[in-house]
Amino acid sequence: MAKRYDGLRALAIASQALGFILIITLETVLGDAARPWQGATLAAMLLAALSIAGIRQYRYNRGRKAAERARRGAARRERESAD
Repeated sequence: MAKRYDGLRALAIASQALGFILIITLETVLGDAARPWQGATLAAMLLAALSIAGIRQYRYNRGRKAAERARRGAARRERESAD
């Protein structure tokens, strides 16, 4: 079975990798003066992760509701055809 490409997962991995690279680069370039910038970077990483998790949950719920509507519609059509 072929796996589907998950764009949200790729976005999550890329944003976290970029954040960690930026944190290390800030430490290397600025030394101790990098602390506030590293905190801001970490906050941005957390915001990105929570946003991606929210989008994933929204898409999951939307698909679940659509499947439930399709199931109810099929059951209704089946009842109508039996009458």
